[in-house]
Amino acid sequence: MPPKAKISKEMILNTVLKITRESGFETVNARSIANKLQCSTRPIFTCYENMEELKKEFLTFAYEYYKQYVIHYQTSAHTPFCLLLPLSYLEFADREPHLFKLLFVNDMDLMMTDAEDFYRESDNERNAERFSASMGLEPENGKAIFLDLFLYTHGIAVLTVSKKTALNRETAEKMLRNVLSAFIKQEKPDWEFPDERGAV
Repeated sequence: MPPKAKISKEMILNTVLKITRESGFETVNARSIANKLQCSTRPIFTCYENMEELKKEFLTFAYEYYKQYVIHYQTSAHTPFCLLLPLSYLEFADREPHLFKLLFVNDMDLMMTDAEDFYRESDNERNAERFSASMGLEPENGKAIFLDLFLYTHGIAVLTVSKKTALNRETAEKMLRNVLSAFIKQEKPDWEFPDERGAV
């Protein structure tokens, strides 16, 4: 009889991802992971000291999965760069509701008592800078509009995962175009929506 395959961290993380996508992170525990891997719980606690350590590493792993989702969306969708992040965010909420809840609702690493707190996360700062450049906006104005756009998009996404709304892509894009135009025209009254495509 061949020896059983050694259980690795990568196997565990991919299993947690599968369970989370199927039924939510709240159903993840040592026993549910072991059942999926068809092993005892011992290999899990050989790789991880406890479930908290596993969860911390999985959050990073799951966020990387989301970032790859955005990259794939970019290559498959035809959309202006300024709408790439909000539209992919909404699609992720629709197609991966359990992962969305984990990353952007239940365990969102963001405490905003002030607007600037949004930019404590390096990804937000970098994305806002690229957004501002693509729109021809001054950095500070661009950051303010980028945050407004995120808050608007996040509200729709939360309604989506809560099954309170179900917008198709065309409707969502039209809404985002309208609100973004309204935000930018406060700063640049003659601004017109760009047609060019961009990259993350």
